[in-house]
Amino acid sequence: MTEIDIEAENKAIAQEYKELLRISYQTLSDEDKKLIRKAFDVAVDAHKDQRRKSGEAYIFHPIAVAKIVARDIGLGATSIAAALMHDVVEDTDITVEDIEKMFNPSIAKIVEGLTKIAKVKTDQDVSIQAENFRKMLLTLHDDVRVILIKIADRLHNMQTMESMVDYKQAKIASETLYIYAPLAHRLGLYNIKTQLEDLGLKYTEPEVFHDIVSKIKETKEEQDEYIKAISEVIGNSLKDEGIEFTLKGRPKSIYSIRRKMKVQGVTFDEVYDKFALRIVYKSSQHDEKFLTWKIYSVVTDHYRPSPSRLRDWISSPKSSGYEALHITVMGPKGRWVEIQVRSERMNEIAEKGYAAHYKYKNADSEEHGLEIWLNQLKEALENQSSNAVDFVEDFKLNLYAKEIYVFTPKGDIKSLPKGATSLDFAFSIHSEIGIHTRGTKVNGKLVPLNHILNSGDQVEIITSPVQKPTIHWLEYVTTSRAKTKIKNVLNENTKKIAEDGKELLTRKLRHLKVTLNESTINELVVFFKVQTSLDLFYRIGIGSIENQQLKDFVAQKNNTLVNFFKKPFTRTPTVKPEQFNKNDIHKKFDLLVFGAEQSKLDYKFATCCNPISGDDVFGFLTINEGIKVHKKDCPNAISLQSNYAYRIMQAKWIDSSQEDFKAILKITGMDTLGLTNELTKVISNQMHVNIQNISLSGEAGIFNGQITVIVQNNTILKKLIDNIKKVDGIDKITRVYNT
Repeated sequence: MTEIDIEAENKAIAQEYKELLRISYQTLSDEDKKLIRKAFDVAVDAHKDQRRKSGEAYIFHPIAVAKIVARDIGLGATSIAAALMHDVVEDTDITVEDIEKMFNPSIAKIVEGLTKIAKVKTDQDVSIQAENFRKMLLTLHDDVRVILIKIADRLHNMQTMESMVDYKQAKIASETLYIYAPLAHRLGLYNIKTQLEDLGLKYTEPEVFHDIVSKIKETKEEQDEYIKAISEVIGNSLKDEGIEFTLKGRPKSIYSIRRKMKVQGVTFDEVYDKFALRIVYKSSQHDEKFLTWKIYSVVTDHYRPSPSRLRDWISSPKSSGYEALHITVMGPKGRWVEIQVRSERMNEIAEKGYAAHYKYKNADSEEHGLEIWLNQLKEALENQSSNAVDFVEDFKLNLYAKEIYVFTPKGDIKSLPKGATSLDFAFSIHSEIGIHTRGTKVNGKLVPLNHILNSGDQVEIITSPVQKPTIHWLEYVTTSRAKTKIKNVLNENTKKIAEDGKELLTRKLRHLKVTLNESTINELVVFFKVQTSLDLFYRIGIGSIENQQLKDFVAQKNNTLVNFFKKPFTRTPTVKPEQFNKNDIHKKFDLLVFGAEQSKLDYKFATCCNPISGDDVFGFLTINEGIKVHKKDCPNAISLQSNYAYRIMQAKWIDSSQEDFKAILKITGMDTLGLTNELTKVISNQMHVNIQNISLSGEAGIFNGQITVIVQNNTILKKLIDNIKKVDGIDKITRVYNT
């Protein structure tokens, strides 16, 4: 770089530093500013020779992370200083001890937590990414600021990923959607969560993302007019009531629009509530509730509300601390519009989450929901017996869950994830109560242990000292806390039974003249198709492996050579290039190929998403079944790419003309005479597509149907869907992936 360039860069760095101090959410004292300056100097010096892939000086990254921490998350000087130095220990010769000497133990501990997350040992038997997440989650109960800074770090990395190669973008974006966005949501950082989700979609489904963005731009003028019309009506009435407020319209996030399109099987145009209005009003804490319901009254004077879509987080705040009233009303032109009502205090908590909550917290207030969650988290984290992937999957269940509010027999209110059962409630009270649950009553009536609770239910637990969990209990609960506790008890029982089973197996094999050693155990595990030796001993212990089966094993062992290295069943393309006639040489034959070298490998299609030729796909290297091919928008794609990025193989179609594929189409519409005949005509006669199965049923003028067709590729399928849509009476047609 030239001297002029360096001088310009130094000016830009100094400007960024000034901006950091200016935008801080917390009021910074002179001591705070000195602390931040010192951390800034250490970071600048430590990273002076480093540059990012984009070519800019590395120091811009820690400053950007510190700005997110200061402005968007709202943390104070300690966190800002730690954010500035978050990569110092990992990338340079400075140690955590050096930071403790230069600063204080608190900053050193946060930087150490961030460094621990970055340095992960590679283990071939578990997912590296899942182990990374587990380590990150373990820091949550030490100091939540570690996670908050890590989320800020991830947000800036997502904002600056353009210069990375495609597969790295997909891996990082998948991790973001899999764990970081749900974490931001759980910690009340809704703005950051939205940005992470939108950026995650941008790099996992780029075409879908850009399509939605362009359509939002196309309809922006119309949406702005619509929001303006509603805002004027409500705004004038609020002014008449003497309420001080600001009223803003905002579009729904790109990710939430995509989610609605997927879940409801609709197009962009069919997503009706693509925007929301937010009313933020001035109020003392004493008058907040009164004013919220007054605003509700004003809004519903003009527009009819949907009672089923009223969300009252004023009376019962979310466990992240979120408070607001969400009203969905029928606006002009018959469109549903969501209106969010928040006080300025509530709005700050919604924007800043954790940090704003503490700004307003009273010393004598009840234990905050987030703290209760962190305390429960400690319990879950203390049990690390499960593998990393199971641990992260269980933990994730409680990150995005919507909440319900139920009552104890004494009238105390408890928050649980939506879908929680009466047995989950028992474990949420205390693990000992959960373990000894004999029965549950909801609203005074005896109900099964797997009874799903609703908001407002009053739940009573009946216990017995002799009651113990069974394996079926795992099917009765949804919360990771309950699952962890049940697994712990079951594991203890399993180990005892397995110990007895091993002794029993030793005696039985001795009678059959076979010694139980490591080699025999491995052969038995393969013969009985179990996962581990513990599974084997447990099955012997409970008597599910009988004497005759052991005799069969010994006979096979003595009489035949068992081939342990069974070749996994693979799906070979039905048409191989070498089989073609010379006359067919002009035809174009495509295959699915893998990796940068476009290798032709054996593979199987995943049944979870049933890809067909022409779909965007990737390969996943399984342990026992070779390469499984998944659609890029498969329900399991984010989890696989996030947990097992090192097993993901790039895959693409270089031909899609020689094989037939099955696709299932779900059709709904108005029941008209001769509809079946019309459909079969379109499919078989016009398109020359083979129908494998057709099933239509009508009721009260509406029909539902499912058609299974055999097609050669994705292009033909899309054309077929377009043609079916033109049939008179057809309302909706969607492709079904799970059969």
